Amino acid sequence: MILRPPITALLLALLVAGTARAADPLRDQVKGMFEPIPETPRALPDNPATPEKLALGKMLYFDPRLSESHNISCGTCHMIGMGGADGRSTSIGHNWQRGGRNAPTVLNAVFNTAQFWDGRAADLKEQAGGPIVNPVEMGRTKQHAIEQLKGIPGYVEAFKKAFPRESDPIVYDNIGRAIAVFEATLITPGAPFDRWLKGDDNALTANQKQGLKIFVEKGCSTCHNGINVGGGMYAPFGVVEKPGWEFLPPDDRGRFVVTKSVSDDYVFKVPTLRNIELTAPYFHSGHAWDLKQAVAVMGES
Repeated sequence: MILRPPITALLLALLVAGTARAADPLRDQVKGMFEPIPETPRALPDNPATPEKLALGKMLYFDPRLSESHNISCGTCHMIGMGGADGRSTSIGHNWQRGGRNAPTVLNAVFNTAQFWDGRAADLKEQAGGPIVNPVEMGRTKQHAIEQLKGIPGYVEAFKKAFPRESDPIVYDNIGRAIAVFEATLITPGAPFDRWLKGDDNALTANQKQGLKIFVEKGCSTCHNGINVGGGMYAPFGVVEKPGWEFLPPDDRGRFVVTKSVSDDYVFKVPTLRNIELTAPYFHSGHAWDLKQAVAVMGES
């Protein structure tokens, strides 16, 4: 005869075992430092998402007709299939001009405190409108962009659907609003790190957990934290010692150009480490092509 414990005892034993497996001192240590990416897009202040606005934003994001040459779109420098970047040190823009900085990833950009390396755009709407009129990037004027869109029947209808309460919906700000709604959907939840943060002990390997432990102990998480493991603050490039000028070009003074404050000299927005293995080369100068090299530079800086 086999004696079986009461069902309540079995359930209690399973619950206790589950609790024991979920206990993780490292996860307790980093609680509050990091957050998992949410499963649904974040709502944008004063820019509610609708299916029509999302569809318009996607059309605009991939349309090279927004550029003066008709061969550059938002997706040219921020390729979703390449980690949201373009794999170049600096991007090629209008008339084959080279941009001054590495194109940051568009993936999860909605979680950044501001946009661009120097934070000159407060949100995705401002960011989306910048490259179109930049003479080095897409080379358009606001008026020419509007005239172009008003001459395309499909866009006339799409703007009416996206902004139904406006008598003249094809205005420059609405281009940015629509693209921002689309870019806000470009999030990458469900990464192993996210699953581990939520309690899945097996989501990270022992080596990965050891790497995270070192990452925290060495102070990397002081700047690289939050949902995006970065993107939430500004910091000087070279806290202890400035890296060589190949990594920190002397003619790019970072956030100083925006604020004119000496304290912001060579200060840049801390980049996200999300999907970092997909977004080489690294740093605003795009000079480091190997992730180990980038880690070594930061370890000395």
